[in-house]
Amino acid sequence: MTETAARLLQLLSLLQTRREWTGPELAERLGVTVRTVRRDIERLRALEYPVHAGLGAVGGYRLEAGTALPPLLLDDEEAVAITLGLRSAAQGSVAGIEESAARALVKLQQVLPSRLRGRVDAVDSATVSLGGPATGPRVDPQTLVVLAAAARDGERIRFRYRDKGDAESRRLAEPHSLVAAGRRWYLVAWDVDRADWRTFRVDRIEAPFPTGVRCAPRELPAADAAAFVTAQLAHSRPARRVVILVHASAEHLAEIFRVRPEEVEPIDERSCLIRTGADSLEWTALRIAHLGVEFEVREPPQMRAMLRELGAKLLRAAGDPQAAEAR
Repeated sequence: MTETAARLLQLLSLLQTRREWTGPELAERLGVTVRTVRRDIERLRALEYPVHAGLGAVGGYRLEAGTALPPLLLDDEEAVAITLGLRSAAQGSVAGIEESAARALVKLQQVLPSRLRGRVDAVDSATVSLGGPATGPRVDPQTLVVLAAAARDGERIRFRYRDKGDAESRRLAEPHSLVAAGRRWYLVAWDVDRADWRTFRVDRIEAPFPTGVRCAPRELPAADAAAFVTAQLAHSRPARRVVILVHASAEHLAEIFRVRPEEVEPIDERSCLIRTGADSLEWTALRIAHLGVEFEVREPPQMRAMLRELGAKLLRAAGDPQAAEAR
């Protein structure tokens, strides 16, 4: 690959990650002059990439939707298929790739022609899944796109929000990040009216729209957005302390039980301690029962009682006569 071709790919990647770049910003990122940036922009236009240039001494460049797809080696059917697949993945149908799918969806929809958007919406609305019932609240993919774009571009948004008591309020916020937690999505944002950081459940957000007002980046009071959401959820749902001795190495435990590294204390090569918080002892008991390793509950006593009850129920279901008599 020639130096110019490599630079064009890097330039295209930058244009896809933010709504607008100034010439000097692009020149600094690419390590070239502003004049070279202008020449590279013309090369992209010659390849049918719809790059718009703003007016002014400094100028600004943005990648916009055009009348046809840029030459991404995708035909219309492939573009529709990929967009639908990304929408499905962004809703959590494929675990672990939700955030990547949302970012890719933002990039693709930015250059997707209107005629293809109509086809995507038509297929999406006419499709019914034969799978089981949803295991969590559904999130509108378009809402994810609007929120992700606002976070990427540093743009304020307005939306309606319903809290857990179904009370509705209108919010003006500066989005920071989207966080996928299991089957739920959370928006981390600065609430302008309340002058504080907030976590919003995305399935409770309605009619989000960008205001066109740009905002300077704010420093999040946490290591990252995921840590902030984790702390907020822990604060809203006080957890019961659970301590479990597991007869397996810490490395093996990490493969079968989702806990943070700081919650595991290695004892030796064959055992370790889990110290964690549980907002639901019932759910934690079920998870422990499916570990496939021997373990001992150190605390709380209620967890031991819950496991005894669960064990008796399973024995009765298996037709154990002694368990049936004990009932």
